[in-house]
Amino acid sequence: MKLTFYGQFVAGEDQESIRPLIQHNKAFGVGCILDYGVEEDLSQEDTEQKGSCTWAAETDSSGTNEGEKQYQARQASGDCRDGIIIGHNYLYTNEAKCDSHMETLLRCIEASGSASEDGFSAIKLTTLGRPQFLLQFSEVLTKWKGFFQQMAAEQGQVGLPAVDMKLEVAALQESVAKMGFASRAEIEDWFTAETLGVSGTVDLLDWSILLDTKTRLSKHLMVPNPETGQLEPLLSHFMEEEELQMGRVLQRMDILAKRAAEVGVRLMIDAEQTYFQPAISHLTLAMQRKFNVEKPLIFNTYQCYLRDAYDSVTLDVELARREGWCFGAKLVRGAYMAQERTRATEVGYEDPINPTYEATNTMYHRCLNYILEELKHNAKAKVMVASHNEDTVRFTLGRMEELGLHPAEDQVYFGQLLGMCDQISFPLGQAGFPVYKYVPYGPVMEVLPYLSRRAQENSGIMKGAQRERQLLWQELSRRLSTGSFFYRPA
Repeated sequence: MKLTFYGQFVAGEDQESIRPLIQHNKAFGVGCILDYGVEEDLSQEDTEQKGSCTWAAETDSSGTNEGEKQYQARQASGDCRDGIIIGHNYLYTNEAKCDSHMETLLRCIEASGSASEDGFSAIKLTTLGRPQFLLQFSEVLTKWKGFFQQMAAEQGQVGLPAVDMKLEVAALQESVAKMGFASRAEIEDWFTAETLGVSGTVDLLDWSILLDTKTRLSKHLMVPNPETGQLEPLLSHFMEEEELQMGRVLQRMDILAKRAAEVGVRLMIDAEQTYFQPAISHLTLAMQRKFNVEKPLIFNTYQCYLRDAYDSVTLDVELARREGWCFGAKLVRGAYMAQERTRATEVGYEDPINPTYEATNTMYHRCLNYILEELKHNAKAKVMVASHNEDTVRFTLGRMEELGLHPAEDQVYFGQLLGMCDQISFPLGQAGFPVYKYVPYGPVMEVLPYLSRRAQENSGIMKGAQRERQLLWQELSRRLSTGSFFYRPA
């Protein structure tokens, strides 16, 4: 495999073996995003053994609506065998594994820092925390957002972009009071000028603040079950152990971010499956608030094959403006399409992916254009255009020229995967544009999930390979005809 698929898409097994490739790319003006290629998902063992006993006992599929099914393990979860709770043993082993991953990522950050002055390291949060926790937290966030959207619909705001939805506070208080789970005085205390401003409305960002202050409101946070109409505690499954796990993930992220700042490396938080993504984005935003003060140190990733990608981008840009930190983003089309669609069909919820490739292209350019417009007015915001699509690269270059975004300002980066689309990466690097190769490394067995996703994109790879083969023949002919057998970088 090292001579074929692994050798094409993976740089090597460890930091030492990848150094020659890093130096070679650097000579051509191409930087590196180092990624130790470990990925975690909800395995069979997760769904059978790794949930808490309470989570398994309280989850009833009959009371789960279509949207919430996305965040349910596909089989009953529980750390229970013959009535014996084994959660502490599992969590100890799991936490040790996460700590080991963190140490590996620290070495990856240090390797990136020693290789260049402006490198990136990629982080997958499923390696820093228990996937089942991310699933449960994502369900909590999605239910809370869904409650807001339900009340927005009641106020006649169906069809508006998420960033434009605003609930009238008086009507909101009246609706919540009718539900009867808190006194009117308590409800009025939630929606104060101190917490939400003086606009008289509550938007989705304000709404999220209420969840962030759940220590005071936890006993009151109720959402209606769409199937039964009955109110249910939002945090009924989010118990003390989950709170501890969230603290551990944030602590590991904090250690990584501090080390990255010390060695001059930026962190790309990779997007993952949609059933993890709400939690991943929430935790990433928490780190961006803390570390993106003077410049973006933490970059969030937005998957434009998702139907709600534009809402995610616009809300996070608005949040950065409102809170005064520096927005940093990587735009990708997405890498889990086959898995996402299969799971949506099997579990029974709406496919989260755009219906066609053309729809995804439209979404990508819409999100990108919105961010480029933001960059024009905000010199501290930055974006990485992670794309193998030549039309998207041309679109970006054209919009940069129209908006006066000069490549030397380092606001717009380009990125491609190692082993793909060198005909895009290297000309951009030689032309002075900031461009990076996403460089995974690690032992063969540990990078198999990454390689399997590359294999699933086989048709796209072959189309790109035909294009690259054509260009290689043209370049070979040019060198033979001119006698310029060797190329030296500018």
